[in-house]
Amino acid sequence: MSEHEEPKKSVNAGETAPPRQAKEISPAGYLRTVKALLVKGRRREAYELAQNAVVQYADDPFLLSYYGYLAAFMDGKYRSGIEACTRAIALFRKKALLGEEDAEEALNAGLYLNLGRAYLAAGKKMDAVDTLNKGLHYDKRNRDILAELKNLGIRKIIPLPFLARSNPINVFIGRMLRKSEQHSDG
Repeated sequence: MSEHEEPKKSVNAGETAPPRQAKEISPAGYLRTVKALLVKGRRREAYELAQNAVVQYADDPFLLSYYGYLAAFMDGKYRSGIEACTRAIALFRKKALLGEEDAEEALNAGLYLNLGRAYLAAGKKMDAVDTLNKGLHYDKRNRDILAELKNLGIRKIIPLPFLARSNPINVFIGRMLRKSEQHSDG
């Protein structure tokens, strides 16, 4: 009978393996779903899904970044959330150097956005502002980063910092720069 049991086990293992593979979600699938849940305002569900995703794909920088942001925001795990986001940036850089990740600048900006949000959840506004500004270096038009900075009440850098913000020269240069940005956008 032991002869019959062994083939039976291998047949069962063969039969059960395909359904598991069919149910397995890719990192990109997790990421799409987490983002969709966030857009719908369902942060708790997004956080739970990100937790599951990170267990499966611990070295995926984007999943780790969203997990870190949500851990800080939802559960108050500020230190571990910030560490996860920082690790995500380091992983992205390492994978980009090795040619494993598509090193698009906008993707990198998203990692800084999540780290900035984790800092905000921890009440570290200056660290958040610095981090969000680093993200803008990678994608100057990132709407999410610009919205976060606007919500924080952060003003743009003064064109001539040695003059007062209200100095007519700074006001004039600021208006010209804003007009040139609007023309380049449209």
